[in-house]
Amino acid sequence: MNFGYTLDPGYVIEHLFELGHGLLLTIYLLIVGCAGGTALGLLGGAARAYRIRYIGRAIGAAVEFIRATPLFVQIFFIYFGLPELGIQLSANATACVSLVIWSAAYNTENFRAAFETVPHGLVEAADALGLKRDQTMLTIILPLAVRIAMPSLTNTAIETLKNTALMVAISFGELTTTAIDLVSVSFRVFEIFILIAVIYLLLGTALSRAALAIEHRLRLPTHNA
Repeated sequence: MNFGYTLDPGYVIEHLFELGHGLLLTIYLLIVGCAGGTALGLLGGAARAYRIRYIGRAIGAAVEFIRATPLFVQIFFIYFGLPELGIQLSANATACVSLVIWSAAYNTENFRAAFETVPHGLVEAADALGLKRDQTMLTIILPLAVRIAMPSLTNTAIETLKNTALMVAISFGELTTTAIDLVSVSFRVFEIFILIAVIYLLLGTALSRAALAIEHRLRLPTHNA
């Protein structure tokens, strides 16, 4: 059956440079979003888990707000709303800030749950050995919390990757925006979107494999009787 559409792989080859540039920007956003979101999420998770007065509650309220509203709306607010308050951010800054905030909100809950899962008996044992509070946190609680949180952190990282595509809303030139720009002038829909779907699949798979490798290295050794 002829649907009147002929695939033209050559068009993709002709525009590999533009697509490659978009891919680099997607990876850039992924790195910034994951790194910033993990760092802030770790601090926020600790504040919530250990119920630091006022700060923990404020972070909890912010997390609930961010998790309950679409990232798409948050992007529009940062890019188009903040200028009304005198805060002007570029598309690059908006993309980075929105992804970091979104990732931090989810990682805050990931780390909060992980901190609360660490057995309290280990903390009591550390106190009995005379370890200071910061020593206990750095040498016992934090390593265990990271191990526990790894699967959830991986899920958030993959969602962060997929959320980079939402930057099409502010015309930031990541992979999806580049693909839409190419389609708008050529109407080569299948060639372009099949390719970027494969690229996102490969990136997501690579993230999962890397996280599994890290999780395996962090896994506590087991001893056979």
